[in-house]
Amino acid sequence: MSGIRLLIGLGNPGSRYAATRHNVGFWLADRVAAAHGGVFRDETRFHGALCRLTVADCELRLLKPTTFMNHSGRSVSALVRYFDLEPEALLVAYDELDLPVGQVRLKKGGGHAGHNGMRDVIAALGNRDFWRLRIGIGHPGDKQQVVNYVLNAPTKTEAEQLSAGLATVEQHLPALLNGEFQRVMNQLHANRESLA
Repeated sequence: MSGIRLLIGLGNPGSRYAATRHNVGFWLADRVAAAHGGVFRDETRFHGALCRLTVADCELRLLKPTTFMNHSGRSVSALVRYFDLEPEALLVAYDELDLPVGQVRLKKGGGHAGHNGMRDVIAALGNRDFWRLRIGIGHPGDKQQVVNYVLNAPTKTEAEQLSAGLATVEQHLPALLNGEFQRVMNQLHANRESLA
């Protein structure tokens, strides 16, 4: 089975949003790039910032759409079509309200669960059969507070929990590139208690 060749971190561009919960997808992409000496370059044809790396002897591209969250699909679909990538080679990382802070889940396919970035990616690709990395940010407890919650920075404790969760993803990246999806899912599930 072939593995991941494109890691897409969802978020909003600009310093105003850089530290917000909604940008944990960007945080992951930045961490992976930094760990492997990669540099993001703005690519107007892809409506995003792109980085190319070699990880575990595999070529990996990182993409951070610069279209703002609700139009992420424009960027993702442009790059996917340009490089003729199969949906199974994509991993989209994004913030998940329905998981405890720092907990990470890997899944393939499914809906958008109300996440506007994911809704747009699915619509633009016309396909749901790509991999998703759901990064838990917790829930404010009241749906009326969700927008304000995701567009603000996590607390210090939450930031530490998120950092631990992202570090776990980095550890599993070689396995994801090698297509060892079930093993990664099993290990992330086993780590549930320690990350909650």
